[in-house]
Order: sequence, then C-alpha cells, then structure tokens
Amino acid sequence: MSTQYTSKQSKGIGSPIRRRRFLLGAVLLIGILLFFFFPWEIPLSFNGTLSSMSSVARLTKSKKVDVGEIYGLLHLVTGDNEQEHVLSNAVQLDPTLPVDLSFYAAGDSTLDWHKERARIDENYPVIVFSKTYCPYSKRAKELLASYDLQPPAKIIEVDIRDDGNVIKHLLTRLTHHSTFPNILLRGKSIGGSDSLQELHGNKSLRKLLEEAGATPGSK
Repeated sequence: MSTQYTSKQSKGIGSPIRRRRFLLGAVLLIGILLFFFFPWEIPLSFNGTLSSMSSVARLTKSKKVDVGEIYGLLHLVTGDNEQEHVLSNAVQLDPTLPVDLSFYAAGDSTLDWHKERARIDENYPVIVFSKTYCPYSKRAKELLASYDLQPPAKIIEVDIRDDGNVIKHLLTRLTHHSTFPNILLRGKSIGGSDSLQELHGNKSLRKLLEEAGATPGSK
C-alpha cells in the first residue's frame, strides 16, 4: 500500500506539466534578475551607426540656409529694368512689413531661391544702393572703384528708379540702415560711407571684400 502511494507521488512530481511549470518559473526568475542587475547598453557598432546618422542629419540641416527677404529685393534690382515696376505698381504693398519672396518673383513660381541667392552672391558680391546727387554715395563709389574689384561693385541709383521710395523703406527694415549709400556684401549691410572709410582706414576692407567674393586689384 505504501509502495503504491510512493510510486504515484513520484510520478506526479515528474509529470510533464509540473516540469514545464518549473522551467517557466526558472526562466522568468532568470529574466527578472538579468533585467534588473545586468548592465544593459546599446552595442558599440549600433550606437556608432546611430551617432553617425545623427551627425549626418545635423550636417545636412546646417548646410540648408534660409533665403532672407533681402535677396528678393536684390533679385529685382539686379535683374531687368522692367522689374522695378513690380514694386512701383504694387498699390497695396506696405514696405514696412515683411513681404513674401513670391512677390519679388513677379509670379514666377518656378524660381529656385537658393540658386538665385547663389547667383547673386557670385555675380554681385558687392552691391551699393546709392543716390546720384549724394556726396557720401559719390565718396563710397570712388573708394570702391579704387580697389578695382572683380566682379565690380553693382551700383543701384535709387533716385532714378520708379520704385526708389519703396526701396528706401525696404532697406530700412531689412538692413536697419536708412540712409544712402547702403553697402551690402553678400546680402549683408556694412553701413554707409563712414563705415566704408573706417574699414579702409584700419586696413580691414580688402579682407572683407575678398571674403565676400570680390577680388581687389594688385594696387
């Protein structure tokens, strides 16, 4: 009798169901121990790949430069003379408020502004907004001419343009310089005649012109 009972008891303990439960419990226990006490980290090769991808993404983003509104204005003044009517005929235009680049494109929806910015910077690295009768403008133009720049400074005589008054207001807002001349190097104003003379006096103007892409003569 006791022998039969012992045999059944042993058979129950070693049954497949009991063994599976025991194994599952052991696996669960090991999993918990590994989860809480094993120093998990991303493998170096995978982590390195992620870091590389992030670096490439950041680099790509940093290379993409937004085109400022000033290039819309420069697009108009360096283009065909007929383009001045884009500003002079715009009755509803308020030049003291931001203007969308599409307005400066005069309806050309295919214009690539990043390429246009590059074109302007390459062909017209130095742009001078001038007035024909202004002695300060004349002084600045003469100084720049003495540098024998290639390409030469692009001179915009605002007072003989139909849109001259609009350009003045746009320049005041976009460059924070309200008088003439207004001298731009690669789309950024360096001020007027006094600023130009000061840069020339302290021997830094040549370097600025070269950095902008305008090569001074050997003089």
